[in-house]
Amino acid sequence: MTDSIRSDQDGLQTYLRLLGYVRPYWPLFALSIFGHMLFAASQPMFPKLIDYFIRALDVNNYDPVVLPLLGSFDKNALIFFVPLSVMFIGVIRGTGFFIGNYFLSKVSLGVVNDLRVALFNQLVQLPNTYFDNHNSGHLISRITYNVNMVIGAATDAIKVVFREGMTVIALLGFLLWTNWRLTMVFIAVAPIIVIIVALASNKFRTLSKKLQTSMGDFTHILTETIQGYRVVRSFGGETYEKQRFKNASYRNICQNLKLVKASAIYTPTLQFLILSAIAILMYIILYMKTFGSITTSFSELVAFMSAAGLLPKPIRQLSEVNANIQKGIAAAQSIFEQVDEPAESDTGTYTTDRVEGRIEFRNLGFTYPAADKPALSSINVTIEPGQTVALVGRSGSGKTTLANLLPRFYHYTEGDILLDGRPLNAYTLKNLRSHIALVTQNITLFNDSIAHNIAYGDLQDMDEEDIRLAAKAAYSMEFVDNLSEGLHTLVGENGSMLSGGQRQRLAIARAILKDAPILIMDEATSALDTESERHIQAALDEVMKDRTTLIIAHRLSTIENADLILVMDKGQIVESGNHNELLQKDGTYARLYHMQFRKQTAETLDGHTDTSAEE
Repeated sequence: MTDSIRSDQDGLQTYLRLLGYVRPYWPLFALSIFGHMLFAASQPMFPKLIDYFIRALDVNNYDPVVLPLLGSFDKNALIFFVPLSVMFIGVIRGTGFFIGNYFLSKVSLGVVNDLRVALFNQLVQLPNTYFDNHNSGHLISRITYNVNMVIGAATDAIKVVFREGMTVIALLGFLLWTNWRLTMVFIAVAPIIVIIVALASNKFRTLSKKLQTSMGDFTHILTETIQGYRVVRSFGGETYEKQRFKNASYRNICQNLKLVKASAIYTPTLQFLILSAIAILMYIILYMKTFGSITTSFSELVAFMSAAGLLPKPIRQLSEVNANIQKGIAAAQSIFEQVDEPAESDTGTYTTDRVEGRIEFRNLGFTYPAADKPALSSINVTIEPGQTVALVGRSGSGKTTLANLLPRFYHYTEGDILLDGRPLNAYTLKNLRSHIALVTQNITLFNDSIAHNIAYGDLQDMDEEDIRLAAKAAYSMEFVDNLSEGLHTLVGENGSMLSGGQRQRLAIARAILKDAPILIMDEATSALDTESERHIQAALDEVMKDRTTLIIAHRLSTIENADLILVMDKGQIVESGNHNELLQKDGTYARLYHMQFRKQTAETLDGHTDTSAEE
């Protein structure tokens, strides 16, 4: 019982918080409610007018209520008064329907946009551990699906209460069944209805395709940002991605409004056409009754003019209000859960234009959340400015984890890391990451031009000549100049239009353009053919000049010239020294090196070139 009460209280708090997103749109919301009330108020007009119509069929028994309304009209005037009144009701209902639905949709889509932007802005600021612990599909679903679900609770439920509730009250007294013989009158307008439906279907189909395209663009940007969050953060792309996402979301909202507007016009148009047919039918019946040529019984006329068919829909919608509210609250809870997640911790206050690049690891230890064993322990090493240090070891030995601690993708749990003698946590995140360039094996490219992929994030204001020089230094212009639009050529989703080696060189060009004093390369040349490796290694030699470089490599032949090689195993440094020193020690490094050398020799004799990442 207590859990149930607590759940109801949580649901009420969530619902009230959700309604808070409607508050900025209260003028539009009030206008929408007015439209729905106008629509509902028109409902009893029609059945009451039917009542007048039936009574007026007997010219000797006019309703005393009707006579004052007619004034000086004679019985022939009724032939025009009743049908025109029906058409007037159609105008009132259509106007109320359009105002209510269109402006409520503007409110709903405005709330959708606000929730989407709030979720995305929070998403790009969440810590790495959040992405590690949450499925990317669920993150996308919250923004693309759950947000739409809350509209049923935030706005649609109120619409149903006002419009359908008043409609039910108005129509309860006018429940009658129709006579199918009288429906033949509608056959004359059937072709017009078919034409309108066909035209509207084509319009809806066209708008739906555009809406799907805009949704695809919207989802594409979202997916790219989630998959490439390390690159976004390393190169300061948070602001750029926020703006790009906001623009795509706005285009999607515009397409939604066009579809809603077409629907809001289409529905009352059909209603007006049907009511016009009823008006014609009334005219015919009154005309025939006036001149004594009608044979239809009174009960059949009453049945035909009934409002029985109007009741099921509003009653059904009223019965679904609570279900929609509960669905919306459940979706809102998952949304607010993410919105309330604490952003990536940034307690640093120190900033500097450029660091020298001296890195010290002092008794460093790190354990992943919920892990039983530490990933790193007792790491002690000093890297001097401009030095190239390679990390080698088996998979899972802690190489990548150590590299990820430097840009503070994760926060170490023991010891300290010093950059230029200052604790890493003293730097602001943005300033710290501005001093670090990252090149990994899994390159992230965005569906944009080559130039924009090189000059990404904080680099987007760089001159094209600087971009060209960076691309040249990375040996990228060799293939860029052969493309139809050069640097302005689109690379496709995640660089699908380029080869692996070309994508790798663009990532190196990005690092060169950033000109950061610290460079991290995580298996940057693995899984490449010999020709690509030759170009990329030359590009890496260029980008490593005068920079503190941390290289993670499985292929030991690529790090023979490193100033210092750290051999890691089970989260600890088990050997250190340069290539020759480690070979002389005849330890772990020597065994790994000789094993790879024998394998490469065997493959060469077989006529193959080693292109795999060896452990």
